[in-house]
Amino acid sequence: MMLKLWKWYQNCLAVHPVKTQIISSGLIWGFGDIAAQSVTHFTAKNRHQVSDEDEELKINWKRVATTSLFGFGFVGPVGHFWYEGLDRFMKNRLQLQPKSLRFVASKVALDGIIFGPLDLLVFFSYMGFSIGKSAAQVKEDVKRDFVPAFILEGGIWP
Repeated sequence: MMLKLWKWYQNCLAVHPVKTQIISSGLIWGFGDIAAQSVTHFTAKNRHQVSDEDEELKINWKRVATTSLFGFGFVGPVGHFWYEGLDRFMKNRLQLQPKSLRFVASKVALDGIIFGPLDLLVFFSYMGFSIGKSAAQVKEDVKRDFVPAFILEGGIWP
């Protein structure tokens, strides 16, 4: 069953790469937000930081939709073209052999140094504006949260 699903997904990537990346990214971001809300709720519950009326997990579906839209609208299409361009740059400009250790390590490093900060900046801005924050408030959020998030991202997802 899983092998069939994987083959179907690989075929979708071959036939409709951008569309498949967009749909995949939106779904992954949505499910990721549901998981994040669940972890946050149950961590607070275990630490007795929730009141009786908050005992039951209530998913914030507006937030799920907002994060899904970030996946659909930014991560999917921009990520697709970023990684295609990065592969071409690695092969043609740096003349590295695909799948070699230097190719993979250089790709991971460039992704973390260039795309990682851009992705975080766009994410913080988008999430702030989507809940009605002003440009000044978004700027303060970025100042406060960017560096810790970038460090955490680098430790989890190099």
